[in-house]
Order: sequence, then structure tokens, then C-alpha cells
Amino acid sequence: MEKSVWPQARRGMARASTPWRKATLGAAVVFGLVVAAPLGAQAAPPAACAALQEKYPDWKGKTLVNAINPHTPGYETIDPKDPSKYIGFDIDLGEAIGECLGFKLTYKPVVFAALLTTLAAGQADIVISDIYATKERAKAADFITYSKVFDGVLVAKGNPKGINGINLSLCGAAAAENTGYVEVPLIQALIPECKKAGKPEPTIQLYDNNANCIQAILAGRADTYINDVNTVDSAVKAYPDKLEKAIAVTIPYSVGIAVPKNKPKFRDAVLAALIEVQKAGTHMALLKKHGLDVNNFMEPGILTAD
Repeated sequence: MEKSVWPQARRGMARASTPWRKATLGAAVVFGLVVAAPLGAQAAPPAACAALQEKYPDWKGKTLVNAINPHTPGYETIDPKDPSKYIGFDIDLGEAIGECLGFKLTYKPVVFAALLTTLAAGQADIVISDIYATKERAKAADFITYSKVFDGVLVAKGNPKGINGINLSLCGAAAAENTGYVEVPLIQALIPECKKAGKPEPTIQLYDNNANCIQAILAGRADTYINDVNTVDSAVKAYPDKLEKAIAVTIPYSVGIAVPKNKPKFRDAVLAALIEVQKAGTHMALLKKHGLDVNNFMEPGILTAD
């Protein structure tokens, strides 16, 4: 399927739905955040967005490119009903931000490790793709943070290796991870600890996307995959007889939207729009819509290398 999908995806087919119209209405029903607002008010971005478009006119009417790794169910995946489109929380959130600032988004699919290099090379304008914001990554891009991080530890059904976290229980285990993921150095840091304890060191298998990591466990090549808890929960839901979540752990990062370091005005515009998206209840409604944990919600901030 990918051979037929990628050429269309590179052209950046956009979703037809508008998250403001659907998500804010969902917020009224599910969260009670905008119940008092008339239907007409729900069908358009908040009035504050008009002021933001006046303040940040450079992007109004433009079409920007969002670099994504479309292999994370719930966040960004190829639409099974229409392989020319993408669906997920990040897709809807990005389009809500774009609607607030007056721009549209197209999509450039790349492997996860190439997200920030694609941005830095000017081949994309923004990255909204469940990417963890870290000080190391902030050397390549500025981040607008918006989500707490809880990782799940995915294992085969029955957890035959007894893995219970990013700790010495990983000694001797084979971990499947995405190239460039923050979990890779966390596991690598256990190597000297395992040796000190007289245990075999963990090994890491690197793949280009979540699906391949999950398949590594299903095929018996790997013992665990550690990633965003919603991604792990989605894998367990897809293969309930073969996989399980051993535990959920917290790691000291936030999910962020990456923008070029040389465009601080754009960064500030995206931050301001995200604040309005949250005020409207859209962010929370989209978490619910895509089956993600509402405890991931956090007020936005900025992370830079400075």
C-alpha cells in the first residue's frame, strides 16, 4: 500500500473536516466547556483568533507543510478509509491551530529520525507528530510544549521476561525502539548498571516506526517496546491475545510542536493560537475524540536550547 500512498501523501492531501466545528461541539457535549455558547459561535474559531491573525498576518492565507511520521495510532496515521489523507489527534490539533491563524496544512511523511532535519532543511514549516521536546532536540528546533509524557512498557502476553520499567529488569532483554527516540539513551544508560549487577546488558533494535517495533515483539525478535502510553495501549487493544502493558512510567519530558529556530515570531504565533485552542475546549475534546488520556493535557510553554 505504501507505494501508492506516499506520492499522494507528499502532495499533502489535507483533511476535509475542520476540528473547530467538530471538536468544540464535542466539548460542549462531553466536557460541558462551551455549553452556553450558541451553535453559530461553536462553528467558527474563537473571536480571539481574528485578533491573532491581525497580529501575525504573515501566515494568513498560506499553506504550510507539517512533517509527520504517520505510524502512531491515535496521533497520526494514514486514513484507512482514504489513503490520501491522515487522521489523528496531531492532525486535528494542527488544523485547529492553522484555522486560528488563518493557514492550511499539507503533510510530508518521513521517518521519525528525519523529522527535525526535514524542518531544519526548510522542507517543512512545522512538526506536529508526537515528538518529545528535549534540550538536546531544542538545539535543532524550538518547541511549543503541550502534553505531559507517560510511557508504557509493551511486552508479550504474560510478560515472560518480567520487565517492570526502565530499570534492571531490562538486563538481558531486547528492546525494540524507534531511531532517534528518547527511550534509546535511557535504555543505553542501563548497560553499565546491568554489568555492575553482574547481569547481561540490554540490547536495542532500531526501527523506523512504531509498527515495526510492535511487529518485532509479535515475531519474538524483541522483548519490549517503550513508548508513549497511548501508543502502547493502542497496540494492546489491537493484539489483546498477544501483547500487554507491563507498566506505565513517567519520564521527564513534554510533547512539543517543533518550529524552525530562526522563526521566533512564528513560534510565538503558534503558542498564542494553541492557547486559544485550549481555551475553546478543543484540545481536551480532541484527546477524548481520539481515545487519548486527558491527563496528558498541560498548559503550553516554550522550550529552547537557551
